[in-house]
Amino acid sequence: MAPTLDPAVTALLETPTTVHLRPLFEGNNISFAIGFKHINYLAERAVLEHFRAAGLPAGELYRRHGLGFDVVDIHSRLGALLAVDDEAEAVVTPAVKDGDDQLRFKVELFVQRDGARLKCAGSTVKVVLRVDDHIRAEEPAPAGLERFAAARLGTGERLELAAVPKPYGEFTAGRGTSTDPVLAELIGESNAFGWRWRMPYFYCHFNDRVQMSGFLRLMEEVEDLFLADRGLAIKEVLDGRGWIPVVTQSRIQLLDETVMEEELYTVYTVESIFKSLLYTNRMDCYVVRDGELVKTATGTITHGYLHETAPNQWEMVSMDEATVDALSTPRKVES
Repeated sequence: MAPTLDPAVTALLETPTTVHLRPLFEGNNISFAIGFKHINYLAERAVLEHFRAAGLPAGELYRRHGLGFDVVDIHSRLGALLAVDDEAEAVVTPAVKDGDDQLRFKVELFVQRDGARLKCAGSTVKVVLRVDDHIRAEEPAPAGLERFAAARLGTGERLELAAVPKPYGEFTAGRGTSTDPVLAELIGESNAFGWRWRMPYFYCHFNDRVQMSGFLRLMEEVEDLFLADRGLAIKEVLDGRGWIPVVTQSRIQLLDETVMEEELYTVYTVESIFKSLLYTNRMDCYVVRDGELVKTATGTITHGYLHETAPNQWEMVSMDEATVDALSTPRKVES
């Protein structure tokens, strides 16, 4: 006989929800379109609202049951552009299978365009409820929710490290060259860009670890730094050619926990270039613990370039030879 679930857990696992959300103005960076990071934010917000509708809000899960809400995997495909004044209809459909130890949801975002309902993005969001030993839970988790609780978000792959890390701040990063020995070892001869950064508290939650939104911000920033390193700085290309990068899909997976104020080594590798239209980069994130590299997150993002033909009206452009060469030519990395 199947165990009896708490009614709130049954609602969480079985009942679709719909919520109307507006993107934050912060995401209105180019013309009046909203960028990929804030579209992913909407997907996360929709799942949070789904928990609230079921009677399991994130704050109460933490206070009453000692469980932290953590998005550990978010995979989004973007279609129609989302505008700053749009009200998105977010439909959340539970997609948990028997035996799953992660909560899985499908999130679809719709907008109204000229009287028609248009899908602008679709996401798969996976959630783990992280047990927090630093808070005294008032009561056990509702029946049926304990299978999605974990003592740790993951145990990332450990790699041997030959290089001796330098103290933070005692390295330089310039156009195509880094004197950080750990980044030099990670990049080697690959077509990649490296970045080292101390993870700030405002990218974290529950007093402890970097949350998914922090890694979305990291992915956006490393793309910006990568393009500048390849001579394709966004403002220069926007002013000179009228091009702006657009994301068609993205995914980030948390493999382990990254703790507040740890130094994160990010390697951003060009994986493929498709017909001068799209390029896909992989982001791999590491920390150094006990003399080893620990891989804490990975992800991919696919970009193309758009040209604005009228206010917030965009067309895909074909990248010229110089742009393809800049993307496909590895930079020299020195230790």
